[in-house]
Amino acid sequence: MNVFLFERGRQIPLLLCTALITACSATPTTLTASSTATPVPANAIVVTPTGIVTNPETGTQSSSASSVSEAAAVATAVSSDTTASTPPPNWVTIESTVVSLGEQDLLDRIRSGFVLKDMVDERVAREESWYANHPDYMDRTFRRGERYLYYIVSELEARKMPLELALLPVVESAFNPTALSRAKAAGLWQFIPATGKRFGLKQNNYYDGRRDIVESTRAALDYFDFLAQEFNGDWYLAIAAYNSGEMNVARAVERNRAKGLPTDFFSLELPRETEAYVPKLLAMRRIINDPKSHGLEFGSLQNQPYFVKVDVKGQIDLALAARLADMPQEEFLAINPAFKRRITDPNGPHHLLIPVQNEQVFMERLASIPATKRTPSVFYRVRRGDTLSKVAIRYGMSVNELMSLNHLKTRSIRPGSDLLLRGVAIPSTPASTAAVTETTNPSTEVKNKPDTNAHRYHVVSNGDTVWSIARQYEVDEDDLIALNRIRGNTIKVGQRLRVPEAVSVNANPEDTPAPATAGATSGSDSSTYIVRSGDTLYGIATQFKVDVKQLMSWNKMHSSSSLQPGQKLVVSD
Repeated sequence: MNVFLFERGRQIPLLLCTALITACSATPTTLTASSTATPVPANAIVVTPTGIVTNPETGTQSSSASSVSEAAAVATAVSSDTTASTPPPNWVTIESTVVSLGEQDLLDRIRSGFVLKDMVDERVAREESWYANHPDYMDRTFRRGERYLYYIVSELEARKMPLELALLPVVESAFNPTALSRAKAAGLWQFIPATGKRFGLKQNNYYDGRRDIVESTRAALDYFDFLAQEFNGDWYLAIAAYNSGEMNVARAVERNRAKGLPTDFFSLELPRETEAYVPKLLAMRRIINDPKSHGLEFGSLQNQPYFVKVDVKGQIDLALAARLADMPQEEFLAINPAFKRRITDPNGPHHLLIPVQNEQVFMERLASIPATKRTPSVFYRVRRGDTLSKVAIRYGMSVNELMSLNHLKTRSIRPGSDLLLRGVAIPSTPASTAAVTETTNPSTEVKNKPDTNAHRYHVVSNGDTVWSIARQYEVDEDDLIALNRIRGNTIKVGQRLRVPEAVSVNANPEDTPAPATAGATSGSDSSTYIVRSGDTLYGIATQFKVDVKQLMSWNKMHSSSSLQPGQKLVVSD
């Protein structure tokens, strides 16, 4: 008899035939194959194979559909819980299942949804050994992942998919939502651009759905649903196909079938990365299933949602949104990593993820700010020789977008007129004049950050990622990548990285800059830009497609100069 005891969020597998278990008390009880009764905690229910639910406190019986479903889920988990040396049977017999009414730990909930069979294979053992011997990596990975795991697990359960898939982001991205591979795969689930588009993930200069926690999870599960059907429910083949594409796996299956060879995953010849992919997931499953036998111990993961999805009904500055949510920008961006600029896409999506405990204060503060004040504005003053095409190219926009923003019916523009540039440096809402102001929330404080020199360097150490370094210095990740010509987000231990200059931000609400003109000043041939919280000199130069040295020269700056929110910069000669 195999029995699983779920109590106080702890899952204890009982060995076949004879085992010692501890129920609600500290008194051990011996179970044998001939046992007819199992000690039941006072706060538990017992589900029998016939679907009869017994309440030990009242002695009453009922046929509860939900409890029967719980029993079925545990039966599935029992059938998959095997050691590396013993392949699991294709069947399982359960005499009774004890399910606690208390709250589970999230990892216990994941374990209860394991359905994939373990396999005896040296590749699995090799990956298992690597994970077990790198506890620091595991710790960093699951610290990142605890923000996202509850949501992923809930979505998998809703689709009745194996909960082993909740661990796949460990293999794919180490739960880094901004991870970018050499093949340009991005996000927790590592979609390449084409596959992302295939499954409805929007990708443009503002927003990358592959990095959106909610949307990328939806797309990944849609893909898995397709692959599971494509390979007739063989999850090993489906998971392999997620890595290398369904056609590669299908061709490998056909090659083996033509040769009269087995067509299971472990018998196929596949790309090296794919041959290690499924073993990595199975190795992670073993680690999570029994961490103590690997010399590891996981802290408790709360079995409750970390974030909620809110509709802000329009474009919003992300620094402002973080202040409204009373959150550090680092944490805010960690759950909203899809936005590639410091502002949301003007054409949507208009949703943000907000921690559950911050939702109320965020919504109350958001309601107090008019939509026109949620995004500052930048204008460009047209000069002689300019064309719409030249301006659009210079600021990374399309001509149609520029015409739409400025309500132009023709491509004709006149020197001295002002063009609205949405999302170039600070996107905006339509306005009738060039004097558009940037508004910050006076009721929130911004953490003080000391002035720093432009020529800072960081030596990469174990565990560093581009994302973590950018957050450490509060600089833009894209700026860090561009400045150091990093490819594929790959950095090496000992590598010396130049860090873009930081911004000195005032700590007190009274120091919030007064409204200032965000466009060109009257009578000037130059366009100007109002510095906002989080800006860097390198980032501004990149956005306006000018050289940092030019920007410094135009504004009489030197290498030790720092930017201040509200400061006006000349961004063209």
